[in-house]
Amino acid sequence: MRIPLPVFYVAEAPDGRIIVVDGLQRLTTFARFLGQKLKLTGLVSAVNTGSHELEGKTFNQLPLNLQERVTDTQLTMYILDAKAPERARLDIFERVNSGAVLTRQQMRNALYNGPATQWLKSAAEGAPFRTAAAGSLDSKTMRDREAINRFVAFSLIGWKNYTTGDMDGFLARGLKLLAASVENERLDLRQRFDAAMTLSHRLFHQHAFRKSLASESSDATRSVINISLFEVSAVVFAHLSKTSGNNDDSTLHNILVSLVRDDAFARSITYSTNSTQAVHQRFGRLEAALEKIL
Repeated sequence: MRIPLPVFYVAEAPDGRIIVVDGLQRLTTFARFLGQKLKLTGLVSAVNTGSHELEGKTFNQLPLNLQERVTDTQLTMYILDAKAPERARLDIFERVNSGAVLTRQQMRNALYNGPATQWLKSAAEGAPFRTAAAGSLDSKTMRDREAINRFVAFSLIGWKNYTTGDMDGFLARGLKLLAASVENERLDLRQRFDAAMTLSHRLFHQHAFRKSLASESSDATRSVINISLFEVSAVVFAHLSKTSGNNDDSTLHNILVSLVRDDAFARSITYSTNSTQAVHQRFGRLEAALEKIL
């Protein structure tokens, strides 16, 4: 019909790939139609019972002039520079995406699709994580992968290098480092992650990564998973599994319980949790408490 198509938004990746930010369904439809995988349907309405000459036709069955009209159509694309700040990339993605509202992790999954996001998916589906988290982190919104993304970023970059308070940029940087690492390095990180999940479940059972782990009652109501507590304990426990395989479970249990009951540590996993101060507070205090073991 020669009606102008809405613009497409794409992002330039550091490796030269072009990632679709908005318009993936339209582009996929074009590709499938040109590849003879779709037919034109719905051209005859329920009210008009007549026929349409193009109904049911594939691309190759169209008259030559219509085939050329499709193939000659120009697409207008806005390309987001690879050097754009991570926060800006996510904000633009959020504004132009016309479908369902996406979480920040779902956006990262689209923008950094590759070895790193596949690693997150595999780790989230692994038995150690599923057992420790007990299905409490929504996989549909990728809340589970966001928690694991935090583990990756703080494991590879280090909490002392978290200096700007920009968690979006920090998590993206972690994905980039994971994607750039070799397979053996990703395998080693996965083994340490699984070991941290196993240890956390062994120490706290159904209360792993939850503030309720500090309850004195054995039948205390289980609270929701605290992402900051997950992040700090997973990273430190993973390091612990690498440095020593013979840890005293009761000592580790008591140390974390004491910290969760401590006002300063509790604030660091409750308020302004992405601030530099809160991150340094929780990591610094847990590492100091475990210094002798580490």
